[in-house]
Amino acid sequence: MTATDGLDPEQLEAVLAPRGPVCVLAGAGTGKTRTITRRIAHLVESGQVNPEQVLAVTFTARAAAEMRERLSVLGVSGPGNRVAAQTFHAAAMRQLRYFWPMAMGERRWELLEHKFRMVGRVARELHLDVSDRDLLRDLASEIEWAKSSGIGPGQYAERAREVGRDAPLDPRKMVEVFAAYEAAKVAPNGDRLLDFEDLLIFTTAILRSDPSIGEEFRTRYRSFVVDEYQDVTPIQQDLLDAWLGGRDDLTVVGDANQTIYSFTGATPSYLLDFTRRYPEATLVRLQRDYRSTPEVVGLANAAIEKARGRIAGTRLKLVGQRPPGPEPVFAGFDDEISEVVGVVAQIRKLIRAGVPAAQIAVLYRVNAQSQAYEEALSEAGIDYQVRGAQGFFERPEIVAAMRRLTTLAAGPAPQMSPVDAVRHALHPVGLTEAEPKGANARSRWQQLLRLVELVETIAAAEPDRDFAGVIAALEDRARMRHVPVGGGLTLSSMHAAKGLEWDAVFLTGLHEGSLPLGRASKSTHEVEEERRLFYVGITRAREHLHLSWSLSRGEGRGAKRRRSRFLDGLVPQTRAELAPMPERSDPDPDVVKALTAWREDFARAEEITPGNVMSKPMIRSIATVVPTSIEELARVRGFGAENADRIGSQILRVVGDAVAQRRG
Repeated sequence: MTATDGLDPEQLEAVLAPRGPVCVLAGAGTGKTRTITRRIAHLVESGQVNPEQVLAVTFTARAAAEMRERLSVLGVSGPGNRVAAQTFHAAAMRQLRYFWPMAMGERRWELLEHKFRMVGRVARELHLDVSDRDLLRDLASEIEWAKSSGIGPGQYAERAREVGRDAPLDPRKMVEVFAAYEAAKVAPNGDRLLDFEDLLIFTTAILRSDPSIGEEFRTRYRSFVVDEYQDVTPIQQDLLDAWLGGRDDLTVVGDANQTIYSFTGATPSYLLDFTRRYPEATLVRLQRDYRSTPEVVGLANAAIEKARGRIAGTRLKLVGQRPPGPEPVFAGFDDEISEVVGVVAQIRKLIRAGVPAAQIAVLYRVNAQSQAYEEALSEAGIDYQVRGAQGFFERPEIVAAMRRLTTLAAGPAPQMSPVDAVRHALHPVGLTEAEPKGANARSRWQQLLRLVELVETIAAAEPDRDFAGVIAALEDRARMRHVPVGGGLTLSSMHAAKGLEWDAVFLTGLHEGSLPLGRASKSTHEVEEERRLFYVGITRAREHLHLSWSLSRGEGRGAKRRRSRFLDGLVPQTRAELAPMPERSDPDPDVVKALTAWREDFARAEEITPGNVMSKPMIRSIATVVPTSIEELARVRGFGAENADRIGSQILRVVGDAVAQRRG
C-alpha cells in the first residue's frame, strides 16, 4: 500500500502538498489522522525528508500511540526507520534530559508529577486552610492555567481580571501563592523541581539561549506535524516556534469548532491565524464525514451553524458519506427520573435489536450526572463503565460522605427529617448553601447535591423510614452497583468523549443550567464553547443519536427548567413526543390508583424501584389524558415512543380496566 492509496480528493491534496506550511481544517469523522500519517509517509517515500527528521506531536498518549501504529503499517515508524510521534510533554522531556547538562551544567532537575503537595506546603506557610483539599486542587489548577497561558506571578492579577477567571482566591492572594510555589521549587544550590509546564518552558528557553543547542536540534528535526492544533496553549506554541527556528516546514491539522478546552489555556487563535502568519501556506478543508450517517451529520451542521464569533467563521459544512440511517430522536421529560427511565428503555431496545452494549454511550455535561444512570443500568442488568471518572459511589467525596453518614446513623436519631439531617451532616464536607467558586470545589458540591437528591428519592418512596433506615437504603444502593467491565456501555462526560465514537450515543441533560452550564450563561465566549461541546457530542454518534432533557429535577417539583437553547430550531415540531395530547383539567382518581398499584407490582417483579418504572407526575399525566391507544399514550408529554414500546400495552390495559370498572 502506498501513501496515496484510497484517499479522497481533499485528503490527496493535503498529502501531496509541497513541503512548507500546510493547514488542514478537518471536521469530525473526516479522516484527519489518516491524512496526516499518509502525508508523513509520502514525504518519506518521495525522499523529501528522512523519517528520523520528522517530529509529529499531539495531545494525548493514546493519540500518539495511534499515530505510531498507523505510521508503522505504512512502513515509516519502527526500528531503524522511525518517525517520532509523541505528546508535547513527552517530546519536551526527552529533549530536556539531553540538552539540560549542556545548558545548566552541574545543576540537576527532577520532575514534579503533582502540584498538590507543593501547593499545600506554600498554602500552609501563607496561613491558608490546608484542610480544604478542594481549595488546594483549585489553586494547583489555577497555577497550571496561568503557566500554560504564559502568565507569571507578576502578570497574573491583571490577566485574570481581563479574562474573568473564576479564581479560588482573591487575585492578590493568588499571586502570593503562585510566587511562593515557583520559589519553593528551587533549591539553595540551584537544583530545581520542574512541573509539566516547566518541561515546555525550560526546553524552549534552552533552545533559544544557546545557538549551538538550537542548531543541533534543528539539524536533527526538519519537518513538524501538529495534530489537534486548535488545542495548543501559548507555551506549546512557544516551544513549536523554538523547534522551527524560523523555518516553515510545518503541517497543522485541527478544527476551531471543536475547541472545548479554553479553561486549560488552550486557544484556537494559532489555527485561525495560520494563513496570516504564513500567507503562502497550503490550506485544505476536509469535509467528507465517513463516521456518521447523513442524518447525524445534518444535525451537527445545523447545531454549529448557529455559532457566533470569529471561530464560527471557520466552520466546516460536513457531508455525510455513509448510507442513510435513522433520524435523531428528541425526547423531553417531566423530570430527571423519567428521563433516565426513558433513556435506559431505549438502550434496552437497541441492545435487543443487536447493537452491542460496548457500542453505546451515554454522555452528560458533568460527572455528577452519572449517578442516576449507574443505578438504572445496574437495575436493568446492563454492564457499564465510567470513562474518565470513577463510579459515583467510588468517588472520594462520596466515599467520605457515606462514611460520615454511616457513623451518624449508628448514633442517636437526629431531631429533624432524614433529608434535612443529611444536608446538615454534609455541610462541613462541602455541601454549602450556594455553589462555591473553583472547579474542584464546585465538582464536589455537585456530587454531594446528587447524594442528597438520592436521599430525597428514598425518603419520598418510603416516608416511614427514619434517618438510620434511609442511610441503610442508601448503603444498599451503593452495594448493588455492577462492577464496570471493559465490554459494557460507556458513561462519559462530553469532554472525556472527545476523540471517541460509538454506534449509538445518548446526549442527556440538555437543559438550561446544564448545557450551557449556569455560570457560562453570563459570557458569550463561554456559551459558544458550550455550543461547540454540544457539537462534539453530536459528532460522536455513527448511526443512532438520542437527545433528551427534563423540565425538573425530581417528581412533583414542577417544570422549573427549559430545554437547552442549543436545541432551538433543531427539534422537529411534528414529532409525537412534542405534540402532547390535550389534557383534562384534573387526573382521573381511579386511573391514578390503578396505575400506582400496577407500578408497585411491576417494580417488584422486575426488582427495580417504582420510580424507575414511571414517575408519579407521569402517572398523573396519563390519568389526565386517559389514552385509549398506543399512539395517544406516546403523545402524553414526556412519555415517548420508547416507553410506549416497553410498557404501553400494559398501561393501556390498566387504564381501560379502571375506566370500565367505574362504568360498570
